[in-house]
Amino acid sequence: MGRYVLENERLKVQIDTMGAELKSLSRKSDGLEYMWYADPAYWGRTAPVLFPFVGSLNDKKYRVNGREYTMGQHGFARDMEFELLGQKPDAVYFGIKSDGETRKKYPFDFELELGYKLEDNRIQVLWKVKNTGKEELPFSIGGHPAFMCPILPDTKQTDYFIRFDTDAPLASDVIEDGLIGEALKEYGLEDGYLKITDDLFDGDALVMEKDQAHEVSLCLPDKEPYLTVKFNAPLFGIWSPVKKNAPFICIEPWYGRADRTGFQKELREREWGNLLGEGEVFEASYEVITY
Repeated sequence: MGRYVLENERLKVQIDTMGAELKSLSRKSDGLEYMWYADPAYWGRTAPVLFPFVGSLNDKKYRVNGREYTMGQHGFARDMEFELLGQKPDAVYFGIKSDGETRKKYPFDFELELGYKLEDNRIQVLWKVKNTGKEELPFSIGGHPAFMCPILPDTKQTDYFIRFDTDAPLASDVIEDGLIGEALKEYGLEDGYLKITDDLFDGDALVMEKDQAHEVSLCLPDKEPYLTVKFNAPLFGIWSPVKKNAPFICIEPWYGRADRTGFQKELREREWGNLLGEGEVFEASYEVITY
């Protein structure tokens, strides 16, 4: 148990073995901290991994071969102690494996590895999922990193902007009691920028499907980015707690999402889920670029 540190001339990073969670990303020139500090009055996490589920399940239940299981939001990996698998000067790797306890709530054999690789002004977050069982492995995986916003003194969140690598309007799912409803809400962009408003997150997270963007930046009041999340994931979420005026925003690359309202089919039929055959491996990553 404990924290591991990576650092170079520009950045210092801390990762906790609990959940293999990125806890700190700071700029060495002036000590500026980019990561949310997990104040439980707002949200007591910083950057949990979401596995083997992203989002909520209908009635907190899912089905495998006709049998029902219960699972809370975002799965269980974020609350597990990870084992150190290896460390280099610029990288560190952690892992967990299925065991008797995980099989009670998720009846599959797997290995999950999380890696962090530091290079210049960026940190890369690496995921690897391996099916170590005989059955097909259905899973989702995602990131949930929370970044300070506002980040400068004497500014407020509504002074800031979110920038996307597209000028097209973004279509977000509308969340109903934690699940995906049938409606969509459109957000118009001005030269790729979305102004942060007091009511932006009143309907819960913005959930963007179908590869609408692959770079999302938090920008200062002058529209200059201070942080970018870059990913290949087909979905992403943007979230800050509803009506809490919390000083952070999450940018979340996802391979999976919450159930649609009323979904009661088998887990392998869950929208945006992933399937691995015996011995197969899934690998993905995202990176956080600082300025």
